[in-house]
Amino acid sequence: MNIIDGLALAKKIRAELKEKIAASGLKPGLGVILVGNDTASHLYVRLKEKACAEAGIYFEKHLFQADIEEEAIIQKIQELNSSAKIHGILTQLPLPSHLNPDRVIAAINPNKDADGFHPENIKLLREVWPNVEPVLAKAIWRLIEEARKKDGDEASHRTKTLIIGNSDAFIEPLELFLKQKGLDACHIHSGQLDRQVIKQFDIVIIAVGQSNFLAGDDLKDGAIVIDVGINRLPLPTGQVGDGSICGDVNFESTRDKNGWITPVPGGVGPMTVAMLLENVYVLSLKHAGRNI
Repeated sequence: MNIIDGLALAKKIRAELKEKIAASGLKPGLGVILVGNDTASHLYVRLKEKACAEAGIYFEKHLFQADIEEEAIIQKIQELNSSAKIHGILTQLPLPSHLNPDRVIAAINPNKDADGFHPENIKLLREVWPNVEPVLAKAIWRLIEEARKKDGDEASHRTKTLIIGNSDAFIEPLELFLKQKGLDACHIHSGQLDRQVIKQFDIVIIAVGQSNFLAGDDLKDGAIVIDVGINRLPLPTGQVGDGSICGDVNFESTRDKNGWITPVPGGVGPMTVAMLLENVYVLSLKHAGRNI
């Protein structure tokens, strides 16, 4: 399969966004809530902070100890809701187990919902269009568009889409979003999957958190595959370190197939950061009463 280079696409989008922000005369602002000492969460927030600095977006990080009371986080979110410098707010997930992520996210003003996770914005996906598009769904859609563009106009007629995942929080907004974009999207949980059915789909999106869950032989020839999975492979006995990263699809097994696939790393991940920055910019335009 051909590679959909999410890193290159994200770099292009971020460069264009930097120019738009500079030309707008605005200073978009992002406020991030980070709780605890999760290594991956701290890494992701550092990447977002660096990306904001490069794009010309003001950045605030609010770090809390892992044992923080939920009300203290909600109070900080309410302060950010009222801040003129902040146009987008996100809570870095996962949160410690004693905190309710739904309640924390719901405390964010829907008009400052940088990730597009707020229940009001998800509800609007079913009806018209949300205040801001869900970051992950938007990233996936742009990657699909990129593959279609490289395939030519014929690819736009191939709309049958399967989402394979186990998290309804991931599946629901993505399916709603893709249907709004004109795709014939449906979903299935990994435990209920009939592998023969996969070959009926033009586009396959997978996020199950299991390496080698799908192989090239499971896929339709010419399919577009968006691998959202992030799995850390164990090191050989005696070696020290974090191990390498892979997705949910056996990448090597797709090499002789026609079609397109996102690599892991370098596919969906960089695009989610680019889409987050774009959302913050869009929210700043809306706040200023400007057309998007």
